[in-house]
Amino acid sequence: MLERIHSVLGFDYGLKRIGVATGQRITATAAPLNPLAARDGVPDWAHVETVIKEWQPHALLVGLPLNMDDSESEISRLARKFARRLEGRFALPVFMVDERLTSRSARELLADIGERRKGKLPSLDSTAAVLMVEGWLSAPSLEHKP
Repeated sequence: MLERIHSVLGFDYGLKRIGVATGQRITATAAPLNPLAARDGVPDWAHVETVIKEWQPHALLVGLPLNMDDSESEISRLARKFARRLEGRFALPVFMVDERLTSRSARELLADIGERRKGKLPSLDSTAAVLMVEGWLSAPSLEHKP
């Protein structure tokens, strides 16, 4: 199955914003997209559909926010629910990706970039999605289905 996955969209699930990144396997790199607004974790599904149609990914990735002891929390449950809805609505394979510490790493990365250049930086949420996607592209796992 992995050999058919050339491009992915990654979602860093959140209750107010959902970070989005597009990635491709040739170079195992990702780029941030504008985050999706969410209301209590529910996105505008028409907007999600527009992004998916525009980028035409072969698979979708959803960050799974695990605790440091590997346990799940309420936000983990909601991220899984979001992943199941993506899979049901768009008939694409969806994989859960351990996203521990991506927000912290994204914050540090953006601070470093911000010190070197002025101007608009990508959102924290979409930068975290980039890190998650690049991690998965470097070592793809088919184990974590929603």
